Amino acid sequence: MKKILNSFKNSKVKMVIILSFLLFLYTTICAFSYAQNISTDISNSVFRLHVIANSDSEEDQNLKYKVRDNLLKHMKELCCDCKNKDEAIKIVKEHLEEFKQIALQTINDNGYSYNININIGNFEFPTKEYGDISLPAGFYDALKVEIGEAKGQNWWCVMFPPLCFIDVTSGVVPEESKKQLENDLSEEEFALVSEDSDIKIQFKFKILEFFNGNGFTTAKK
Repeated sequence: MKKILNSFKNSKVKMVIILSFLLFLYTTICAFSYAQNISTDISNSVFRLHVIANSDSEEDQNLKYKVRDNLLKHMKELCCDCKNKDEAIKIVKEHLEEFKQIALQTINDNGYSYNININIGNFEFPTKEYGDISLPAGFYDALKVEIGEAKGQNWWCVMFPPLCFIDVTSGVVPEESKKQLENDLSEEEFALVSEDSDIKIQFKFKILEFFNGNGFTTAKK
């Protein structure tokens, strides 16, 4: 009788363990699927800029910001009437050589002779804040600009919609840019990246950060 009772207890323990594992597995799959879908929607709505300085010296870092400023200025002129990310990328591709020449001219005007490597691709970005907008880590389409040996610190921002602000001390994202992003995302997705999100939304953003930060998302082909 005692053996039967022990066997029954062991069976219950095993069942609890199995059910707990299945529940954990189901929750993980749901969270992963949620993070993947949301991250894809957000990345499909923005076109980013990634500028890498030649080195971490003060001179090279200052040069990086000057290159950034002139590239953003040109982007604003070219894409002022763009309605979505695909339009912006198409225009940038058509004017890619212009962006390279602007970067090179900026470098030369400041007394340097660094070369430039510039291309459009799908690159991994960390979680970044732009004023009251935060974008989760993940893979995003971007214009990548490498100055010289490209061994210095990065500058990450968003070219479309223009969430970058040249006057970084202000930390103010243009309202029209936020409106464009809001129009391209669902209500929940915009709430995820907005500073005004509640505790529940903030928790979901942490889920995105966790899965994206641990390399569980994949780059678009």
